[in-house]
Amino acid sequence: MNLLNKIKDFFRIGGAKLGMVQELAQITDDPRISIPSSEYERIKVAKEYYANDLKKETFRNAKGRAYQRQLNSLNVTKMAARRLASIIFNEGCEVTVDDDNANKVIQHVFKTEDFNENYELALEKWIALGSGCIRPTINNGKIVLSWANAGQVYPLNVNTSEVNEVALAFKSQQTESKQTVYYTLLEFHQWDQNTGDYTITNELYRSTQEDSVGIKVPLNRLNEYATLQPVINFHDIKRPLFAFYRNPGANNINLDSPLGLGIVDNAKPTIDAINRTHDEYVEEVIKGRRKILAPEWMFFNGGSGNDELDQFSAKAHPPLLPEDETVFQMFYGSNNDDDKVVDLTVPIRADDYTKTMNFWLSEFERETGLSQGTFTTTPTGIQTATEVVSNNSMTYQTRSSYLTMVRKNIYALVYAVLELAQYHDLLDPEYQWTGDIDQVNPNFKPNDGLFIDQDKQKQEDLQAVAGNALPKRIMWMRDYGVDEATADEWLKMLQEETSPPAPDGEVGIYSPGDDNGEENDTRSDAEES
Repeated sequence: MNLLNKIKDFFRIGGAKLGMVQELAQITDDPRISIPSSEYERIKVAKEYYANDLKKETFRNAKGRAYQRQLNSLNVTKMAARRLASIIFNEGCEVTVDDDNANKVIQHVFKTEDFNENYELALEKWIALGSGCIRPTINNGKIVLSWANAGQVYPLNVNTSEVNEVALAFKSQQTESKQTVYYTLLEFHQWDQNTGDYTITNELYRSTQEDSVGIKVPLNRLNEYATLQPVINFHDIKRPLFAFYRNPGANNINLDSPLGLGIVDNAKPTIDAINRTHDEYVEEVIKGRRKILAPEWMFFNGGSGNDELDQFSAKAHPPLLPEDETVFQMFYGSNNDDDKVVDLTVPIRADDYTKTMNFWLSEFERETGLSQGTFTTTPTGIQTATEVVSNNSMTYQTRSSYLTMVRKNIYALVYAVLELAQYHDLLDPEYQWTGDIDQVNPNFKPNDGLFIDQDKQKQEDLQAVAGNALPKRIMWMRDYGVDEATADEWLKMLQEETSPPAPDGEVGIYSPGDDNGEENDTRSDAEES
């Protein structure tokens, strides 16, 4: 940092103390944001569980002394979020638009941005924390996607089912004069109630403390934001330039909050119980390993230490146990040759801990909307995907609820991308589109193959085709994953293979050159005569 910036920062700090320069301790201190800070404290706790970054617990040893250590926890938050994200959205999902030109733009953006892969990764975080957001922007003639999790999304309005105005926070840090400095870019998306214009306001804050937003500084303070405009007005925008996501279900912690709840919020006591049970079992395995007490003479050679004298001693012998022995442990107080080894090994309560863990995991499955057998063993064993759909299981119902919110999020993203695609002066040709956005209908097709027994479906479809109840083209497209054009080509090839060959000439009993026919005719005439 140069001298001029140091002087400017000095005056900004003084101005902030006098109220002349805007300063924020927390993002929720901004008057434009109506969400209480308690919501983000809740999200912070959910982040700690998702990252398995739990606080150390206090224990007491055999002598009553307190000590702290990290729990041997089981990160079920990550496991559940990963499981749900993988069955909700994956590489097999498809997003299309009924307008051909618009569809080309969307497919190009999604391909260059690795949309399917990145969406599944982001969805896992959103499910764990409760909310998230995607923001398309224009960068060097291209439309790129930025992803934000619940801790970065600040809706400007509460007590509403739709989030049309939002503040997005993007944090970064760098070292200046051997000191770590934290920067926060706040990006406000708002509608002008008078003109109907859509406005994006960019503000940059600087702080030397990680837990503080800091004082407002110019955008060009960081090179990456040097070309960013403080205020950008859009006059012909109909849809927000962001796509907000929230988990299904009501927020029962803050009834007026538009933010969704994560996995931890209503399952924290159960997750804590799972972690305690898992920790106790791990500790029992570690401390319950085999222990055998042995008299101290077994650990030494029994001599006096003088090799010349010990060679004539009747009690001199090599140590019976190696130096790295861990099973046998010495007990003191006697050196009698008659002392015997004592086995102090206590059986590990594996069955008891397994039953206890299964109980808590079963509770966790119910609280997160997962079917019995997702993490535990049911009476019939671990459930397969086929059992999930055939039993109308909880996982399948939960997936359907999440798909509703995912579909809404993706449709909002499609509209946001197409809004930007109409600014031709800023975009490369492959990102440009012109049309009425209200006439565009996006379509999201999830991958239901995860919940279908493919072998069973093929067998049933073959029977339906044999009974003329299902066209072959539909069977190929559904069971073999081919497109309509390939199915038409297959049908044509099959028809060519199965159709009878065309005759080379006339065929019949009176055909020309048929010697047998002539003989038969002659014989018949002779018989008649």
